[in-house]
Amino acid sequence: MFDLSAVQSALRQFGFDGWLLCDFRGGNVLARRILELPDTLLTSRRFYYVIPAEGEPRKLVHRIESGVLDHLPGEARVYLRWQELEAGVAELVTGMNRVAMEYSPRNANPYVSKVDAGTVELVRASGVEVGSSGDLAQMFEATWDDDQWRMHRAAETHTCSAFDLAWALIAERTRNGQSVTECEVQTAIVNHFHQNGLITDHSPIVAVGPHSGNPHYAPDPTADTPIRAGDFVLIDLWAKLDQPRAVYSDLTRVGFVGDQVPALYEDVFQLVARARDAAIARVKTAFAAGQPLRGWEVDAAARHVIEAGGQGAKFVHRTGHSIGQETHGNGANMDDLETHEERLVLPRTCFSIEPGIYDPTTFGIRSEVNVFVAHNGQVHVTGGLQTSVVPILAGQP
Repeated sequence: MFDLSAVQSALRQFGFDGWLLCDFRGGNVLARRILELPDTLLTSRRFYYVIPAEGEPRKLVHRIESGVLDHLPGEARVYLRWQELEAGVAELVTGMNRVAMEYSPRNANPYVSKVDAGTVELVRASGVEVGSSGDLAQMFEATWDDDQWRMHRAAETHTCSAFDLAWALIAERTRNGQSVTECEVQTAIVNHFHQNGLITDHSPIVAVGPHSGNPHYAPDPTADTPIRAGDFVLIDLWAKLDQPRAVYSDLTRVGFVGDQVPALYEDVFQLVARARDAAIARVKTAFAAGQPLRGWEVDAAARHVIEAGGQGAKFVHRTGHSIGQETHGNGANMDDLETHEERLVLPRTCFSIEPGIYDPTTFGIRSEVNVFVAHNGQVHVTGGLQTSVVPILAGQP
């Protein structure tokens, strides 16, 4: 339920006079979620809602959709003509010096930049400074409650067991020179999710050999690739409970189809694992000391390890992403590569830690776990820390 006092407390904490939330045709998913608009609600006209650090909120709504914000506190002003809209926006921010909006200077963080440049210009024309709502937005959209944490752990049970199922299937089908295809393993994982009440927005990655060197490889049913003894395999999977407000578990593990893993693969895996563990340690150290931590600092901890190992050029994506009701959520990412992520790592948020080293001509290795920071700063790592490449045929009859 919308908590006005909590929002106003956060505005004072981050030094804003108000927060101007606005949307046109669903373009600002952050504003819609924070204002608790149903995903199924279709809107075709612009609306604005300003929450001051002190006092009552105010609304600006179109005459055709004048009731869109009726569930929220505050008086509404109705506009029809464009001149009334511009005057209404100016009135909303009257008396404010600095307002938060879903804006990122220079579009440095596209996950935050949901408000168009023209709307920012309109607000600035009233003599108001516009600041980024990045930390505010994740505080009210990306944080989990106890029930979501429970649902994540329930999903984790089945995402972890999906690896056991996949390795067993590969082992069974690759005996005596036979094979199983990427898509067959992928289908088995999806069926496992459905049988256990999980859903996913996309089928998992099952990548053999050079395919694993592409971080976003997708198996192709029209050119299905066999997996045989002696092959290296990467599996990246994600799913959540098929329940309202459920959140994802997102994990990656790697294996070798044999009973003994060659040093070629194990040596690279150990470098990736050290980078993964360095990122986790950076999070734990900061919260244990009560120090603020920003997403770029976590990425830097992992990236330093891989660069020191001489493989920096092959670490081609950020260290981690926010996790929520979408696989890639709306909180801080662990990123100092694609963006300089200055949003804070906040309590009650979850994110992946997944460094990787990729050579598209041979193989790629990624090790992915999830990290959830509890309300008291305790850091939980979910998904299990893989300690070595799985020898898929080891111990198989």
